[in-house]
Amino acid sequence: MSIEQSSNLITICSDSIGDTAEAVVQAVIHQFQNQQITIKRYGNIRHEDELRKLMEEAAQHKGFVVYTLVQPELREMIKEEAVRLDLRIVDIMGPMMQAFIDTFDDAPQQRPGLLHQLDENYFRRMEAIEFTVACDDGRDLGAMLKADIVLLGMSRTSKTPLSIFLAHRGKKVVNYPIIPEIAPPQELLSLPSNRLIGLTMKPDYMLKIRSERLKALGLPTGSQYASLERITEEMEYASSLFNKLGCPVIDITDKAIEETAGIIMGYI
Repeated sequence: MSIEQSSNLITICSDSIGDTAEAVVQAVIHQFQNQQITIKRYGNIRHEDELRKLMEEAAQHKGFVVYTLVQPELREMIKEEAVRLDLRIVDIMGPMMQAFIDTFDDAPQQRPGLLHQLDENYFRRMEAIEFTVACDDGRDLGAMLKADIVLLGMSRTSKTPLSIFLAHRGKKVVNYPIIPEIAPPQELLSLPSNRLIGLTMKPDYMLKIRSERLKALGLPTGSQYASLERITEEMEYASSLFNKLGCPVIDITDKAIEETAGIIMGYI
């Protein structure tokens, strides 16, 4: 859906890359149903003319502006532009920075992009992402021994998106598909349970997801893959394997990726 067609536009404005603001926006969107929202993100905003232009464009559409700006002149200007254009704005970082100042008697550096500077944490995240992509869907069984987290689950239990999300948090992740006809590898059986996470969901929810997946691929929906009998068989096998491994199990039914990832981080 193009912005011109959209009646619900959220504009993100940042003097960095804007992913912090977008993560907050996405988390909020998940709390509402039947909302067709378009997000437009402006990153690396450094000059007042850039800010003025994006605010004028945002004012042409129904919606509001979410911003993460640390430079005082840009923070002041976006407030002035919001008044001039009668446009709602939401400051993501401001209240947190003020609480930090008031509580710890400190002052912010006011330098954009500090979160994404090329420090040790940055390189750790990049290494984790490369590792996780290379090990997707059980492609490298030996990598399990080097992983921080091994995700286990049936087909369509969000293993891959969860793995990538966790990799962006600096965790090396291997995801392994559970199939009744394939015995678990020795590498998996040798791992401590605190590095393993089992993923499951309600059978009727899985049936719906698999049926929609087959439709998207242009395949008949009456196949065994999308039958309740097959799904029940897989779930029973997965449950017995999780019990054998002694690992935590998360029911991801109706859970957003961010919520599931938060639970996993709590476990490890």
